[in-house]
Amino acid sequence: MGRFPYSSFALLVFVAVALTLQSVQASDPELTKDFQVPAGINAADIDGTFFTSEALKNVMPNVASPFATVTTANLVAPAKAPFLAVDGLGVSMALLQFPPGTVNPPHTHPRGTELLFIIEGTLDVGLVDTTNKLFTNTLYKGDIFAFPKGLVHFQINNDKYKTVTALGGFSSSNAGLVRLPNTLFNTSAPISDKVLEISFGISGDVVKALRAQFA
Repeated sequence: MGRFPYSSFALLVFVAVALTLQSVQASDPELTKDFQVPAGINAADIDGTFFTSEALKNVMPNVASPFATVTTANLVAPAKAPFLAVDGLGVSMALLQFPPGTVNPPHTHPRGTELLFIIEGTLDVGLVDTTNKLFTNTLYKGDIFAFPKGLVHFQINNDKYKTVTALGGFSSSNAGLVRLPNTLFNTSAPISDKVLEISFGISGDVVKALRAQFA
């Protein structure tokens, strides 16, 4: 096994996808120089390691969680070693691992479109547009699916035995993430119970139970 445990074909396809995202729908400010030199760093001291991230290397999924394991390489993550080289380039990526039965809950990326490339396995995906129309599909190894910027979308591995592995490419160096369950029921200061009860047509007891679920 090499430094990166995925096929060279998958990586070549993903590079092409990332370049397409950058040229077609980059949402970050355009650079007027080759790349952004971080504050406090001398440009003369930058070498090839600056353009390299090991954030997605040797990642193991959390099989105890009902949710997919999502590992990002972007301007702010991982927290200990963010990928500063992508600042202003309008690209970033994530490794998504779906043990059997796991889900990536409904969420949005407010600052970037996502292209999802299936490396291994079969994944059911969906997105909802601003007219509340639901678009779904079943993706297989080698498929690519586009999630437009800002639209609610989700993925689930319905296979009982096999793990799904995928790569996500984004048209932003920090596309952002808004997970709807957490956003609504696990805010820093709680949204009024009455607002949630009326909005969802649920009782106060259900609101409390959902808060506890996502705390």
